[in-house]
Amino acid sequence: MAQSRWDPFAGLASLQREINRLVEDFVEGGVPWGQDIRTQKPAVEVTDTPEALIVRVQVPGISKDDLHLTVTPETLTIRGEGRAAEAGQNVFQREFRYGPFSRTVPLPVTVQAEQASAQLKDGILTVTLPKSAQAQGRDIPIQT
Repeated sequence: MAQSRWDPFAGLASLQREINRLVEDFVEGGVPWGQDIRTQKPAVEVTDTPEALIVRVQVPGISKDDLHLTVTPETLTIRGEGRAAEAGQNVFQREFRYGPFSRTVPLPVTVQAEQASAQLKDGILTVTLPKSAQAQGRDIPIQT
């Protein structure tokens, strides 16, 4: 069996290529490390109350004109777009996310889509989705 000499620098070439790729993605795309603009999704919180589902979505810096909601009895879809500052300004550091985003939230119970309402305040979109009559359930008294 032939012996091969151990080279401590053998893995550096592939490491250098990976670092170059990460730096190029960061500089060209303006996207923070480890994130991909195509997978941009706002954070969501779903709360279940006896009468409705409350969906809260973080959309800081997004105006209501740049948001679009679609609700079905089983899903809520939030689409929007973050817009960059005016062109011609000198930007020295950019960490904000810009561009289109979309998030579809599966709902744990059926809702009355036609009764849904939404409010945008302080960067939080709150969508109230009244439950359907079947999803609300009812109390059953126990007979003795």
